[in-house]
Amino acid sequence: MSLLVSKVKEQIKESVLSAFSSSVEKGQLQNAELPDFTIEIPANRDHGDFAVNAALVWARALKCAPRAIADAIKENIDLSKTYIKDIEIAGPGFINMRLNDGFYADVVLDVLQKGEDYGNSDYGKGKRVLVEFVSANPTGPMHIGNARGGALGDCLAAVLSKAGFYTEREFYVNDAGNQINKFGLSLDLRYRELFEDGIEMPEDSYHGEDIIKHAKDFAAIHGDKYMKTDEATRREALVSFALPKNIEGLKEDLKKYRIEYDTWFKESTLHKNGEAKRIIELLKKSGYTYESEGALWFRATDFNCDKDFVLIRANGVPTYIVPDIAYHYNKLAVRNFDKAIDILGADHHGYVPRLKATLTALGLDADRLDAVLMQMVRLVRNGEVIKASKRSGKAITLVTLLEEVPIDAARFFFNLREPNSHFDFDLDLAVSESSTNPVYYVQYAHARICSIIRNLKEEGIVVKEAKREDLLLLTATEERELINRISTLTDEIILSAKTYDPARITHYLVELATDFHKFYAACRVKGEDEHLVNARLLLCSATKTVIKSLLTMLKITAPEKM
Repeated sequence: MSLLVSKVKEQIKESVLSAFSSSVEKGQLQNAELPDFTIEIPANRDHGDFAVNAALVWARALKCAPRAIADAIKENIDLSKTYIKDIEIAGPGFINMRLNDGFYADVVLDVLQKGEDYGNSDYGKGKRVLVEFVSANPTGPMHIGNARGGALGDCLAAVLSKAGFYTEREFYVNDAGNQINKFGLSLDLRYRELFEDGIEMPEDSYHGEDIIKHAKDFAAIHGDKYMKTDEATRREALVSFALPKNIEGLKEDLKKYRIEYDTWFKESTLHKNGEAKRIIELLKKSGYTYESEGALWFRATDFNCDKDFVLIRANGVPTYIVPDIAYHYNKLAVRNFDKAIDILGADHHGYVPRLKATLTALGLDADRLDAVLMQMVRLVRNGEVIKASKRSGKAITLVTLLEEVPIDAARFFFNLREPNSHFDFDLDLAVSESSTNPVYYVQYAHARICSIIRNLKEEGIVVKEAKREDLLLLTATEERELINRISTLTDEIILSAKTYDPARITHYLVELATDFHKFYAACRVKGEDEHLVNARLLLCSATKTVIKSLLTMLKITAPEKM
């Protein structure tokens, strides 16, 4: 919570406890060991800005009716040195409190003083967090699911940083294993069909246009030279030619999407430096492996998984999960991140418990690994779902999406729903310039504030020094609602970080823009009283600061004109 809101809650707690002590001294209440009570901000503030349940939770300990306890607290409470102006008792004994004018003035001052740092907290205590996201196979272009994962992972990393964590972004490059073998096979067949007839592509090979282009580009350089070599040599040459181009393409496409990583970690390094092989030995030493039918198995059922799984096949080849185990061991035991967060597709729901089981067997706290399971995205146009086949090479890619939809809209829309919810991406809405388009609506609020400040400046009315006595004039309902929204930002950042849900921030921005538009419709910024004009200009500036700060955090532009 913001420092001011936190301060108010501390003031309320101290005042209520002090009032209880006074009630005991007067003989109104008996002394007893009291359970903790909560101080909440109600969703509906018609009855108060804070609700205190002390009288209800103390009733048993004090052997007294909650209403009588609440009345005693009200009679003895001293609010003179707090941000609370009055107190009332509701229902069976709820204690409702209202904020005074000074609180609202100080929230605006706090924003103006802190600028883009407003909303920051030390909740994360500087703990080191590694967010791994997208990590698309480098065997082809990124699809629409990667577009959602990219926006989600990048914005989550930004939220965690604002919440006080040390955060790094990482892309895990699967440049080894079955998918690379299939990549080599597909390239080989496309290369061979340039020089001989009768080549057929297996159903499970890669059929994309990118494979054909790589083969043609390779042939343009080498001609039919590799038709004379053995298959293994030819495939290795083709992969060595095409894979770096694909990886570079991934980097360029993600950079266009405003995503840059601290590290591109290659799976192949785990094989080259022996970490993958070492993990097998460590798992053997853990006592949780056994051999059956020539294969090495991990006893995952000892860790409440539904079944055991194979680590090394009977032919001596490791399964895909071995380098993944080594990779996560590297994150937590070698590089010593306090927390590793993976953004994964929903189809990984069985994979995560298996991975956590191996980490536990290796002596690590598996709770240091968290996975955000992300549901699928459907593209919708004219109310109809767009269907495309990845295998046929006609998939909607990140690049083709960004050719049609502005980057601002893509990043905002993909964070409109919590990760575990299915999401229909409305292409028509994403490009519309109307209040029904949430990103346009928020950007328009920012542009409108810039226009207000700019137009008044042309008339000689400029934002003056922020004086508390001016800000005490902000008493209209719409002004208070807007300031209340601003005051909850730190809470929203912390909750977003706790729940790994950046959608809380896009929702907050839409609600903030709504509150601003209501304020602007109800309260004339330009008026006769120069002190009120300045106060409202300062409130506009504070709102503008918060909107721009959050849009910038999400890597979305905050235009000054629209």
